[in-house]
Amino acid sequence: MPSYGLTKRGTRFLLLAITLCFVLPATFYYREAVRTYFTDHLPPLYEDYREREQSLSHYRDYETRKDVKYLWSANHAHSSGWGNVMQDYVMNALLAHSAGRSFVFDDYIWNPDGSLFTDYNGHLIPSRIPLTALLGGKYNMINFRAHTSLTWTVLGVMVGGEMPPGDTTPRAVSKSFFNKVCPNPTIVRVSEVNDDRMRFDESVPTSYVFEKWLEKLNSIENPCVEIDQKSEPIFEYWIFGHERMLSIWKYLKDSPVSTHWDWSPLIHNAYRRNRHIFVPNAVTTFFQMLTGSTFPENYTNPIPGLLALHVRRGDFQNHCVHLGKWSSNWNAFNMFPEFSDRFQRPTDGGWGETSEKNMQMYMQRCFPTIDQIVEKVMQVRLESEKPLTHIYIMTNGAVPWVEELKEALGNAGNWDQIKSSRDLNVTWEQKFVVQSLDMLVAQRAEVLIGNGWSSLTSNVVMLRMAHGLPPDSNRFW
Repeated sequence: MPSYGLTKRGTRFLLLAITLCFVLPATFYYREAVRTYFTDHLPPLYEDYREREQSLSHYRDYETRKDVKYLWSANHAHSSGWGNVMQDYVMNALLAHSAGRSFVFDDYIWNPDGSLFTDYNGHLIPSRIPLTALLGGKYNMINFRAHTSLTWTVLGVMVGGEMPPGDTTPRAVSKSFFNKVCPNPTIVRVSEVNDDRMRFDESVPTSYVFEKWLEKLNSIENPCVEIDQKSEPIFEYWIFGHERMLSIWKYLKDSPVSTHWDWSPLIHNAYRRNRHIFVPNAVTTFFQMLTGSTFPENYTNPIPGLLALHVRRGDFQNHCVHLGKWSSNWNAFNMFPEFSDRFQRPTDGGWGETSEKNMQMYMQRCFPTIDQIVEKVMQVRLESEKPLTHIYIMTNGAVPWVEELKEALGNAGNWDQIKSSRDLNVTWEQKFVVQSLDMLVAQRAEVLIGNGWSSLTSNVVMLRMAHGLPPDSNRFW
């Protein structure tokens, strides 16, 4: 090797410097993978997020004020998928906001037994994840990564962000802060308000239940209210699968709970890291991936030409069979009357039995085959007012099956790009909240084809409607 006038020591120093220029940035970029390798591959605990949740900027002021009212739903959903937990959180936050009370938020809890990790299908997952690892916020990226002191500005109203101008509702607080300032809350049992008619009579609109709870909360003088932990949910899971739930839309559509919904920096960083999967020909420089710097992109606008598909596989097959046997309806927010894709619930089945014809219909719309998926995609593309140029498939399907689907879609149409959840490159922390990345992308898709029985699809559709996307941009198998 030519020395170009360098001494042997100088040459060795130059080679070392060049090596470090590549090794150190790569180590920094893959720092979570390195840390995971040396910590026996244990799931992350998100300590930084949890720590910052406990010291939000408005806490000092709220500690001294006597006019701030709180609502802590200690009976909130847990031990379930994020879609089901999210819809419960949305309703609890909407109730708190409408009552003029601070929404008290808690972790996303898979296992409430106090453990750090839980075995799920042979793999360890975090037993609980701080809500700010999923939902909205913005912080100084450089200071955060350097672990120095910083001012953390939260955007999402669900996790302590500022309310919109003119909205005097108190900002959300964490459960631990509530416990600190509310040592003697008024405990309310759900049965004090919800009678059997409100729970089980399908003619009773959810808005009526909601209004009864507003009356109850407004009658309580104590600024600290806690819903009894042992009570059933205020809005029970079957209500979300009935059209009666749509009556709540008049309250939800303009609420900051939906209009100011935002995903966490961790999720936005995962989007930037994988932007080329959602935006064909997008160039992500190494510096941008390293620093997490932003792109010249409005993250609330639709991604031009993107068709997002929500395709559930795996154990969802048995769930679809169960839905068919009980003649179950779609999730409520998948049933807006403006939608062109509708579902007519069969009347000749239910209570564990149905006809072969009904079951075939359920499976086609709940667990479609590759041929059925391709047929629907081509139909939607033809009917779309906006040109659809590329596809992102949100799926838990096995890689060989997903590749077969991608090939079939590619053979059926001239697409610029077809990618799926299986193509994502995420960090160790992002891995356990990656469903929120799918939701962010689906929320911004030009058109979404979703699963009518899925709470994930339903939540995305709700956000799309709240942000003014055309109703016919929401399609279903």
